[in-house]
Amino acid sequence: MADEKSEEKRILDDIRMFDENVKRATQKDERAVRILDLANRYRIDAEYYLKKKDFVTSFGCINYAHGLLDALIKW
Repeated sequence: MADEKSEEKRILDDIRMFDENVKRATQKDERAVRILDLANRYRIDAEYYLKKKDFVTSFGCINYAHGLLDALIKW
């Protein structure tokens, strides 16, 4: 089982990666704007749960944000 510091570092790395990749997303239409907003909300949720030391939920949130962002970038 990973220790608390390594779990926190992994999530922080994923949040930083999301922040870098979000710059690549284009807002082609209103649907794209809504998807990007939703991805950003999941990113915010990831930080919220990270502060509560709920690593599982935080990790799930940031990964969902990545999935939405990846779909938007590839769209």
